[in-house]
Amino acid sequence: MTTAIDISWIGALSGLALAIILILFRLAPTYSLILGAIAGAFIGGANFADAVSILVTGTQSVQGTIIRIIAAGVFAGVMMESGSAETIAKVIVDKLGGTKAMLSLALATMIITAVGVFIPVAVLIVAPIALSVGNKMGYSKVAMLVALSGGGKAGNIISPNPNTIAAAGGFKLDVNQVMIGGLVPAIFGVVVTVILASLIKYKGTKVTDAEAAELEKANTTNLPVLSKALVTPVIAIVLLMISPIGSMIGIDALAKLKIDSLFILPFAGVIGSLALGKRKQILDYCTSGLNRMTPTILIIIGAGAIGGLITASDLPEQVVALVESSGISGTFLAPIAGILMAAATASTSTGVILATGSFSDAILNTGVAPLAAAVMTHAGATVIDHLPHGTYFHVTRNAMNMSMKDRMKVVGFESIVGLTMTIVAVVMFGFILK
Repeated sequence: MTTAIDISWIGALSGLALAIILILFRLAPTYSLILGAIAGAFIGGANFADAVSILVTGTQSVQGTIIRIIAAGVFAGVMMESGSAETIAKVIVDKLGGTKAMLSLALATMIITAVGVFIPVAVLIVAPIALSVGNKMGYSKVAMLVALSGGGKAGNIISPNPNTIAAAGGFKLDVNQVMIGGLVPAIFGVVVTVILASLIKYKGTKVTDAEAAELEKANTTNLPVLSKALVTPVIAIVLLMISPIGSMIGIDALAKLKIDSLFILPFAGVIGSLALGKRKQILDYCTSGLNRMTPTILIIIGAGAIGGLITASDLPEQVVALVESSGISGTFLAPIAGILMAAATASTSTGVILATGSFSDAILNTGVAPLAAAVMTHAGATVIDHLPHGTYFHVTRNAMNMSMKDRMKVVGFESIVGLTMTIVAVVMFGFILK
């Protein structure tokens, strides 16, 4: 993204601050980001023509990410609407049994998020199973939501979800590189999740018999068998991993076969639909998936606008100079950007989009490698992305039928999981693999 317009860093910072304030006041994030970009351009010294040029240039820069997310809608629609994700979750919990409830719930949410289901939807899918298990075992809702949310966060940094696509796009990487890069931090995240949930499993409000009875009545859905439910995610994962595996084992033909997620995810969704015997539902799945992706796509357009403002300004250079003069390693700029942007928007995907769109150049200018920057920014966005001014907080609270007081108790544990993954990512990519 290039432009000859010179904008003061004060204008860029003011525009970014205004966008965040408007988001906190519940204005739609897309409008908040675009208004912030416009206001920042004027404050920074642009005229009307310059402001329009900044917006257009910025939004054009995110078109690659947008088209990949639209393509991913086919995959997401199949996984969510066909019942495949719910089948996978039920099998995991049933196989591990109630004695390993926290592990089974965390793994179930992790895996179905990792195979491309949005984290709020993943929690919604597994929550009824968690409530049923909790009623039988006497576990608290707080502990079970820690297991679900922590597992979902771990799965979210290794999934082909919009946040991962945005992290990859922001640093000009393939999505499979970012997915693989997040694997070790994700493993640490799920381990910490299980430990935390197990320590507090009897503390807090329990699931009542009446709630359990309602779940039994509602549980009448006909779900696909596991072998058919796995077709869609297995095809996607195998195809996404062909090039990385070829590189690791030294087979050049495979290493050069770089099939983009733009092709892989829709293909896996269509073949999965056929395997499920849902040929006639493919169009419905596509429509549903696109509808679920639309809010994220609109946010990306807004993030592109604010990114255009920041790139046209000298803010990135000022940030790098500040980091260097403070003596803090430039390595920390990536996770800090992810943490702050996700906290401001209370959303992993929006936080990653805003952090990469606004600060990717500044992060790379500190000498951090693109893959390291992407993984650290992505992990950082999971630290405090679950605050009450975002939808995730309320969706998960309603899914578990929790009071506001109990839901607030979960926030600290969620942050510990996100911080664990971020620390592991920084140690790995900022120091060990530097």
